[in-house]
Amino acid sequence: SGGEWVNYTVEAGEGQVVLDVIHTIQAEQANDLAVRWNCKAGKCGSCSAEINGHPRLMCMTRMNMFEPGEVITVAPMKTFPLIRDLACDVSFNYEVAKTIPAFKPRAPEADGTHRMMQEDIERGQEFRKCIECFLCQNVCHVIRDHEENKPNFAGPRFFVRLAELDMHPLDTEDRLELARYDAGVGYCNITKCCTEVCPEDIHITDNAIIPLKERVADRYYDPLRWIGRKLRGK
Repeated sequence: SGGEWVNYTVEAGEGQVVLDVIHTIQAEQANDLAVRWNCKAGKCGSCSAEINGHPRLMCMTRMNMFEPGEVITVAPMKTFPLIRDLACDVSFNYEVAKTIPAFKPRAPEADGTHRMMQEDIERGQEFRKCIECFLCQNVCHVIRDHEENKPNFAGPRFFVRLAELDMHPLDTEDRLELARYDAGVGYCNITKCCTEVCPEDIHITDNAIIPLKERVADRYYDPLRWIGRKLRGK
């Protein structure tokens, strides 16, 4: 908890995951070891950490992927302030979430229903798998290596949220200006590191960030649209 590495020797059992080993350490060697976890099934996103330098869920990292006797390092996520041991303060993400306008549906049809095409529903279905583990936020070098960017860059998790809302066939809220300015989508240089660590296999870069960048570019940087805005006095 004081920012130092501590060595523990643990006998890993068959079928165990890294989180099991952490619990064994808590029970037998370090009762006050702080760690976040909840479901132990890869669905709550609570147990994010850096295992041998790679952002992963502890509950989904099996011990049999390591060599017998191999030293395994488990560290807190680097991007967020440390609270203690393996527990980080991820409140930055919740503050960003508050800045994104909520879903705003269009008026219903004359018969009172909302009709949607199945293909339109499926476009954003992938994004709704997000479990908010914030591994994508942790690995994104825009904020991982540059703390000063946090006020101006929402991060991949929230580009997924913006894309989900933008692609919803019933939503009417315009969030492109927010994506361009406050969320800072232009900071992303599409290295795909966020996609690589996503435990839900969401194609964050290809399916969320790039389409969002294209929408922003079409509106704000297309020369013909720029001339049109000038002619309209906007």
